[in-house]
Amino acid sequence: MAFSTVISAAINGLEVEAIKVEADVSNGLPLTQMVGYVSSEVKESLLRVRTAIKSLGIGLPPKRIMINLSPGNIRKRGSAFDLPIAISLLLALEEISKEVVAETLFIGELGLNGQVIGVQGTLPIVAKAKEIGIKTCFVPEENLQEACLIKGLKIIGIKHLKELIKGEFCPQEPPLKKAEKKSIRKELDFKDVCGQKVAKRCLEIAASGGHNLLLMGPPGSGKTMLAKRVPGIMPALLAEESLELTKIYSIYGLLDQGAPLQRKPPFREVHHTVTRSALIGGGLYPKPGEITFAHQGVLFLDEITEFNRSVLEALREPLEERKVRINRQHQCYEFPADFTLIAACNPCPCGMYPDRNLCNCKSQDIKNYRAKLSGAFLDRMDLSLQLAKLSYQEVSKEGAAESSLEIRKRVSRTRNIQKERYGHKKMKNSLLLSTELAKFCVLDKEGRELLEKAYNQLNLTARSYHKILKVSRTIADMEQKEKIEVGHVKEALAYRINPKWE
Repeated sequence: MAFSTVISAAINGLEVEAIKVEADVSNGLPLTQMVGYVSSEVKESLLRVRTAIKSLGIGLPPKRIMINLSPGNIRKRGSAFDLPIAISLLLALEEISKEVVAETLFIGELGLNGQVIGVQGTLPIVAKAKEIGIKTCFVPEENLQEACLIKGLKIIGIKHLKELIKGEFCPQEPPLKKAEKKSIRKELDFKDVCGQKVAKRCLEIAASGGHNLLLMGPPGSGKTMLAKRVPGIMPALLAEESLELTKIYSIYGLLDQGAPLQRKPPFREVHHTVTRSALIGGGLYPKPGEITFAHQGVLFLDEITEFNRSVLEALREPLEERKVRINRQHQCYEFPADFTLIAACNPCPCGMYPDRNLCNCKSQDIKNYRAKLSGAFLDRMDLSLQLAKLSYQEVSKEGAAESSLEIRKRVSRTRNIQKERYGHKKMKNSLLLSTELAKFCVLDKEGRELLEKAYNQLNLTARSYHKILKVSRTIADMEQKEKIEVGHVKEALAYRINPKWE
């Protein structure tokens, strides 16, 4: 009779739980069983493990074999348990010494020939291993790059199961610098966009303070072209933000294994046919949606009036809370969703309104088209801008536009001002709470009078009032002013007033 225990980990949503993989080989009728609240893909691992061990010339004895994945109240999914199950069996059969598995975590999928195949979620699992005091992690060599992003652990990448049996392995240092050089690509640049100076200014404000933006204009006015260039003016992620985003991408297989660390803010563009669960997150065992994959970056909804209204309404809570909660009978899942929303749309079905020489849409058709965006949704947009059709002079003019690099320098300077003011946890004006506005958004006398007049005449809501203050704070920071002046409030009001939905 032999018993062994190996440490692995399971991922549930975005949370990682340490798992004990136990193997017991005892006398009895020849039978192999697995318990521990496992999914069908984990049950299949027994067949892969038996064949992989057999390929090494090791036969399993005709005894009763029991595999337990503990604790039993946590659902285990995925193929990452193949390697720890194989190691626990080989340890119970005394084919591997106990020293190999001491304070060690194992993850990896096995091929039928014993090859160790890469798995998803390596980075957060290795981070969890460090948290619980593990000293060594064995990971597939394919995942070595991302595993080595966690410092303070001995990381060993292996290609084949026989390496563990023979003891032919050693810690490896991946060539991160070389991989990063290969991943460099040319970004879309604002200097390619003709005209639209006001729109560029508006996008700079949005990037500087993390404000949501709605662009409306006729086809060909540059809405999509402008939005796709926003990542080029956003500063690189901080180390903590970068690691948080990389963990999310690792769990769902979105990493480039050549350069896994996500240094740049993500830009996620969603088609208007997207479902609610794909955008927000969901499923029987919930997975995050596009708003989580856009965490710390930009979510772009082009042709937003073509989206299903119920899908758009589901964005209202995440835009306020900066996270999404999905409740299921067995558990509550919480996914981060601190993103900047940029939306674009036409003013009417044909896109030419209010030019009645070109637009033949009926008034009711226009009203129905715009009714897809509710007042509650529009109230959550910090900035709104009506783009005009480009003139021939603007289209034909070359070489005069400002580059993304120049704009990014100003955005970075503004972000640094906010970081110094709020500290590390809150670095964007858009994250200010209503209780903090009196302290950080101080207006001069003229500014207060103007805002009071605008509040009464424009029938602003309390949310609109707070968003105007936050945008004014960002504009003041862009000009390196400590107090918000009346000019800053005027500009914020000009962007805040939604286009007339006649």
